[in-house]
Amino acid sequence: MAHALVIGGTGMLADTSLWLVNNGYHVSVIGRSAHRMEDLRNRTKNPSLLTPILVDYCDVVLLKEKLEETLAHNGPIELVVAWIHSYADTSLENISNVISIENNGEWKLFHVLGSKANLSEVQEQLKLHARTQYRQIQLGFMMEEGHARWLTHEEISQGVVAAIQQDRPIHIVGTLQPWEKRPF
Repeated sequence: MAHALVIGGTGMLADTSLWLVNNGYHVSVIGRSAHRMEDLRNRTKNPSLLTPILVDYCDVVLLKEKLEETLAHNGPIELVVAWIHSYADTSLENISNVISIENNGEWKLFHVLGSKANLSEVQEQLKLHARTQYRQIQLGFMMEEGHARWLTHEEISQGVVAAIQQDRPIHIVGTLQPWEKRPF
């Protein structure tokens, strides 16, 4: 069975976590809130396919320990969906290193980024293992009747699922234009 990891998978990516479970993945989910993790487990039809990893990804030592535990229990990770705040600038590289050590083949990383992210800068700054197939998902906004609004969690998850299915280097969810009309 394929093993996926979703970082931030109890909030705006909760439906992505559930979609992966429903599509045959064993899904390990990193989150900080036990309550939100339990809510996610209660929403899945097969809780045995979901492994909670309660950890703050800024805690490098504990994160490495928890990732090694899930890898030992659930096997190598083949797909990662990562929503990581910019203040945790080395977390994604640390996660990538742990996964690459345990995975002898290539694996895919879908990096979810905010609307202001400079995609080429982000990619240039990341130091990922050579076996990582890196993909970027940029979250935009929606235009409705001349007014802009931010994406809902459901729209974000649907966009991430579409990005996984289409497997392109860059996927935009919503729109980034006209930039001056974006919501504040």
